[in-house]
Amino acid sequence: MDFINKIKNFLDKDIKEDEYALVDDPIFGKVAKVKAPDKWVRTTCGYCGVGCGMYIGVKDGKAVYSKGDPKHPVNLGTLCPKGLSEHKMVTAPSRAKGALIRKDGALQQVSWDEAFNRVAVKFKEISAKYGSKAIGVISTGQLLTEEFYTLGKFVQLGLKTNNYDGNTTLCMASAVMGYKQSFGSDGPVGCYEDFEKADVIMLIGANIADNHPILKLHLMKNKKNKKIIVVDPRKSKTAQMADIYLPIKPRSDLALINGLCYIILEQGWEDEKFINERTTGFKEFKKHILNNYKPQDVAEITGIDVKTLYEVARSYATADSAMSAWTMGVNQSAIGTDTVSAINNLALITGNLGKEGSAPMSITGQCNAMGTREFGFTSSIPGYRDYKNDKDREEFANIIGVDVDLIPKERGYAYPQIIEAIDRGEIKALWVVATNPLVSFPDQNRLRSALKKLDILVVQDSFLSDTAQIADVVFGAATWSEKEGCYTNSERRCNWAKKAIEPYADTKSDFDIIKEFSKYFDGVHEMLYKNIETPRDAFEEIKRVSKGRLCDYSGMSYELMEELGGIQWPCNEQYPKGKKRLYTKEMPCPTPDGKARLLPVDWKPLSEDICESFPLILNTGRTVEQFHTRTKTGTIGILNDLAPEAWVEMNELDAQKLQVKSGDRISISGNRGRVDNIVVKVANTVREGTIFVPFHFNKQLINAVTLPEFDAKSFEPNYKQCAVQLHSSRVPQGIKLQKQEIMGEIAYQKEQNSIKSLHQKEGISS
Repeated sequence: MDFINKIKNFLDKDIKEDEYALVDDPIFGKVAKVKAPDKWVRTTCGYCGVGCGMYIGVKDGKAVYSKGDPKHPVNLGTLCPKGLSEHKMVTAPSRAKGALIRKDGALQQVSWDEAFNRVAVKFKEISAKYGSKAIGVISTGQLLTEEFYTLGKFVQLGLKTNNYDGNTTLCMASAVMGYKQSFGSDGPVGCYEDFEKADVIMLIGANIADNHPILKLHLMKNKKNKKIIVVDPRKSKTAQMADIYLPIKPRSDLALINGLCYIILEQGWEDEKFINERTTGFKEFKKHILNNYKPQDVAEITGIDVKTLYEVARSYATADSAMSAWTMGVNQSAIGTDTVSAINNLALITGNLGKEGSAPMSITGQCNAMGTREFGFTSSIPGYRDYKNDKDREEFANIIGVDVDLIPKERGYAYPQIIEAIDRGEIKALWVVATNPLVSFPDQNRLRSALKKLDILVVQDSFLSDTAQIADVVFGAATWSEKEGCYTNSERRCNWAKKAIEPYADTKSDFDIIKEFSKYFDGVHEMLYKNIETPRDAFEEIKRVSKGRLCDYSGMSYELMEELGGIQWPCNEQYPKGKKRLYTKEMPCPTPDGKARLLPVDWKPLSEDICESFPLILNTGRTVEQFHTRTKTGTIGILNDLAPEAWVEMNELDAQKLQVKSGDRISISGNRGRVDNIVVKVANTVREGTIFVPFHFNKQLINAVTLPEFDAKSFEPNYKQCAVQLHSSRVPQGIKLQKQEIMGEIAYQKEQNSIKSLHQKEGISS
């Protein structure tokens, strides 16, 4: 009955009067029933990176219904709770209604000309006084590919600043760099079909049941006697599906993977033919693994017993086809890039690349994180070109018809470096596009202090997010269903997202905002967009820019995407309907010798570990009902009813020490901040000495606690592990634990030896 009541409340609260009729229902009684739409528009979901096909129901020019597309190969008609309610996001009360300027301390709606002129004048002043790189831009994973491409060209070639990055650095940068290290290029190597074809599926730090629930359908379609292995410090919904569950200690996944490689090499289970023909670096890799990752040591580091390590290694190595997949549990780490390469190493030594059911598969977080990686002009020149490669720069300049000297010779600051540059006064203006750092960025105290130092903060967003509310100028943008273009999902499938309705109020598409804003800078519009009037025009240029590259779109069209249910790149004359898998026998890696690289990579202990004052390790993550910082989902009634606020998940033993039970409220503190009034959920889904908190919520802002530590190669934040304390009214002094209880003796001694060695090197007395 509770579920039925929720549906009744959902219908009564969330559907506007002109969108429903009261009808008699044999179960519910008199309830609201949505009127039949005037038309159905086929499109693609704008939430996560799964890339579900769907239909928008339109009535009287409004989006009134969302349903899955039964013919789409990704989701076959199913949708998660967010997708089913996506049409409600379009008319959320938090929508920005157009251009806004702060006047007398409050944001007031103005004409687009006034807003564009205000920002253009300020950007020009700052550029003249401090140089063009004093302007920083932070983008998103939510725009359409055509919009990413248009924005990147304007920022890099029009504003002439390369201090430009996307919020995808907060979630996918380690996967990008790990793929580049191993294979010579970014790009997920497998496809969703591999979940259906694999004999063994190892999910590492990937709670797909909550974060990518539609992928469970592909896993369940596997008719083989498959084995599911889940590696996660938290016993998530996904872990509860596992045949083998490995509850590893926080951030010990790289050591685990190296330990599995040790056992495979020790037992002779490696694929020698594949290694010899398709990889380089095996001799050095083998020496590194056998010298440093003995099973007994790995068992201490990870908390997984030696017998289980052998069982997992045998299962993976002896399977005809084995795939591994990961998300933020791997990426959001100070050693995320090398952990990704370790996962790639495991696949390479067992020959699990480029064939059915065999892939090291990164699962993308946002609907178009792939689009910005391919053509967004942040970490690379569009088409996966290298800033430092003169040939790449010349080729791109010739295609788009600009002087090669205009193309940057190096990448500018990454997202966290942009914030640091603001803090030290180097960057004076910040343009934030469709992201919300006031909830999503770690170490909120430093971020908020830095933003106050700006001469101007511009936020371009469909919603009045936390960050938009402190902006000097807001460019109110159209959102999903109000504009046209394409998204590329986790399996490189490019999908058409159609326009179904007109933009809300006085908003404009991001594509139109960028193009119109460019006219306020002398000659820029004419130089960059002389042949680009519509998103289709931008897509045609993307096809030319990508031709012959790994991410080749040259054989695509919007109409072919619709016909096939999306197309996986590369799509060209050789692969007219796209290609499911990269680096098959006939497709070499984009490395100088065409081979994948086996890389010696090392586990490192936590830089901020438990101590007497902070005896617990914090893990953060997502819940299925909410999306990122809730700018899209925060006003949708049914989603908020299901997940209205954050909670802290803790082990029963820790709850006993703190003398709390489920439903009590406590505080969490760390070295940087504190979160109060957070509800307790006692569950043995987390191991003793660790806690879990979802990151979506601005009132229980857990990123006020997370540490400002970043992967040195990808610049991705280490959201997942920092030391904290819990406080309850019953035990205000918090929990007391010994450090060795969490780390294990070998890991503890290694850390102490490292500290001692450092002290000796620096001449510090221990």
